[in-house]
This record gives sequence, C-alpha cells and structure tokens, in this order.
Amino acid sequence: MEHNTLVLQVSGRFSLETASQHISMGSGEMLLIQKNQLGELTKTPIEGGNYQTVVISLQEDLLRQIALEEQLETGQKYMGPPNVLIPGNDFLRSFFQSLIPYVQHPEERITNTMGMLKVREAVHLLLYTMPELEAFLFDFSEPYKLDMEKFMLSNFHYNVPVEKFARLTGRSLAGFKRDFQKIFGMAPRHWLQERRLAEARHLIETKHKKPSAIYLDLGFESLSHFSHSFKKKFGKAPTEWSI
Repeated sequence: MEHNTLVLQVSGRFSLETASQHISMGSGEMLLIQKNQLGELTKTPIEGGNYQTVVISLQEDLLRQIALEEQLETGQKYMGPPNVLIPGNDFLRSFFQSLIPYVQHPEERITNTMGMLKVREAVHLLLYTMPELEAFLFDFSEPYKLDMEKFMLSNFHYNVPVEKFARLTGRSLAGFKRDFQKIFGMAPRHWLQERRLAEARHLIETKHKKPSAIYLDLGFESLSHFSHSFKKKFGKAPTEWSI
C-alpha cells in the first residue's frame, strides 16, 4: 500500500495482517491504513451473501494541497500505530452512506468529478473525529532507512518486486542491493528464493502443511513454479517430502 488508504466495510469481513498488527473489521466499520506498508488482506463474504468494501486512496498530492490550503503544520514525523480503526459517528456514517451510489454506478461521468470532493470530505471528517490524525495524514517526510535485516525477515514472503522492497526501506535500488549484500551475503532475489524455500520446508516438515496451501503465502506465483524450485533445491518435490 503506497498511499494512505481509508477502507469502509459495507458487507462481509475485512482482515489486515502486517508485520506488526492484525486488524479485523465488519460491516459499518472503518480503517485508516498508513502508506508504505506490506500487508496481507483477507476478504470474507457474509454467509449466504456477498462482500463489499469502499476503498479511498488518500494520495499525497491531494493531502499536500489540503495542508497548504488549511495552513497545517506538516513538519512532524508520525510515530503512532500504522493502522487505525476509526470510531463511528453520525457524520462518518452519513458520509459512508453517501458513497454507496458512486460505488454502484462507477460508469457515470459524475463519479470522477465528485470523487475528489468526497476524498476531501473524508480527510476533513477524519480530522474532526480524531484530530491526532493530522500527523498521520500530513507526514510528508521521506522514508528513512529502516533496519533492513528486521524488515526483510518479517516481510520476505510478500510477492513484490525488489524495487518495492528498496522503496519501503528508504533506499534507492542500487543502495538497497549494496546494503543487502553486506547484511545477507547474497543478492536480494537469491536470498528471497532461499528464504522462502527454507520456510516452505519448515512448514511441510513441522506443521504438516500441504504445498498447495502455502505456496501463495510464501510469495510463489504458481504451484508448479514452487514445486520446481523446491525439487531443484532439496532433490524431491514438496508432495514427496510431505509423505
């Protein structure tokens, strides 16, 4: 998630798991997700019904514009939790209901025009509800260099390009590769493959997990790719290993 994001749950259950938090919410609840995070989303429809979520991307260009118009202080670094459940009130509930027609009629030309106004409204209502979110929303500081070893050990299973790992740790691609080599002693793509396969072997051996149940969670794009890589590394296919 590269932008601050507001999620409004219409029906079903939404769960977000990151390296530091696990949050779940149901119908009528709202969650503010901080930018520059990797996370796993689980979307569960209600029994006998459907699943529907409204997602509003609070992109930085618009937030900068609002900060200028409102003359808001933007120098401080946000240090609070990266994902925040937003308590409901009459204003937010009314805003929530007002979005439904736009979601149900995305083809209408009015949607694009009104969309920006709705995003602005969302920002102002968030600040009204939780004034302390000002630092969350208007933190425009550049990503600082994270502890790469800690970050990669917590997030290696996400199937994202190396370029994105570099951005999320506050580095250029060249800087990321250089620092990575110093810490792990190998190139990022090689380490990611080795780490994911080692975790797969651990899950199969000790947790008795089926290959088909874990390959996606470990960042492999297909079961065949996973099986081929596993056999090349360990000499046997994962299905043979689990017998």
